Amino acid sequence: MEPERIFLADDDATAALGARLAANLAPGDLVLLSGGLGAGKTALARAIIRTLTGDAKLEVPSPSYALVQPYEAAGKPVLHADLYRLREAREIEELGLFDRPEAIVLVEWPERARELLPRCVLAVTMVVPADGHGRVAEVVR
Repeated sequence: MEPERIFLADDDATAALGARLAANLAPGDLVLLSGGLGAGKTALARAIIRTLTGDAKLEVPSPSYALVQPYEAAGKPVLHADLYRLREAREIEELGLFDRPEAIVLVEWPERARELLPRCVLAVTMVVPADGHGRVAEVVR
């Protein structure tokens, strides 16, 4: 399927996209967030999580060091993972991302575990344009 390309002029546009994507997520969904350092993966994940939890001010730190940050949204788990520091794909099993089948799982740096691709319902690649203004989100459902 062709990706939907969306220009995001600023953080508000990124938050609006996150809210739109969150509205279509269901328990058990896996979302893959790709892109280089500083491309906006965590900003998009933050917007999705804030929408799912209904808390626009919720602190949503990058999971770079914790590897997985858990949240609750209407009694359902939401997991935000960052695979950047994984050395081997098999390490993903130790993270417990799929221990609760009702969890919505957001994964940054999914390139570290390509076996996740068949499980995903939504893949978003964030790109900073050459001119450095805004971001482009390429969304594949």
